[in-house]
Amino acid sequence: MTNPADTDSPALAAAKAELRRRCRALRAAGPPTMAQEDALRAGIAARVDMAPPGSAIALVWPLPGEIDLRPLFAPLHRRGYRVLLPFTPPRGQPLSFHHWHPDVTMCNGRFATWHPDSHADVPDMVFVPLLAFDRQGGRLGYGGGYYDRTLACLPHAVAIGYGLATQEVAHIPMGRHDVKLSGIITDHGWIGGHGAGPVRA
Repeated sequence: MTNPADTDSPALAAAKAELRRRCRALRAAGPPTMAQEDALRAGIAARVDMAPPGSAIALVWPLPGEIDLRPLFAPLHRRGYRVLLPFTPPRGQPLSFHHWHPDVTMCNGRFATWHPDSHADVPDMVFVPLLAFDRQGGRLGYGGGYYDRTLACLPHAVAIGYGLATQEVAHIPMGRHDVKLSGIITDHGWIGGHGAGPVRA
């Protein structure tokens, strides 16, 4: 399967690389505060509560420097949601999402990630990590193309980015294979309605 990043023009690839460099440097300058993480997790939980009971919710095992969503896993599970975490395959393939529950065995994966040793499921709502975002639903990821490739395979899922308000930029350079988000949750609140699909949750 084509890597979305491989189809970018040289100028677009260079623009993304420079923005990615700046955003990584900004994130390395200081981790999020506990108050910022708490506010962002509260916003995610409130958004999930708008989804129908039993919905499959794809969250993320955090990479170094990312917002830690693990405190949400058990509460959402107790409220009857199916919590899914991604398995990262070799580059060029979409992510698959696997069912998490408190007793599941976790397996070490690529890029210091962890995933459940359980069956795969199709998410209804996907929370997407990012380096930067804009108010038109544009997202800058890490350059592997995993989420763009995955979301293209999940046209009925609601794709919601999450990050700090300080990660907002005026404009994300977008290629033809880059997938817009349905909305973004930050520690300052919800920014929505600009994605490729309707915000259904």
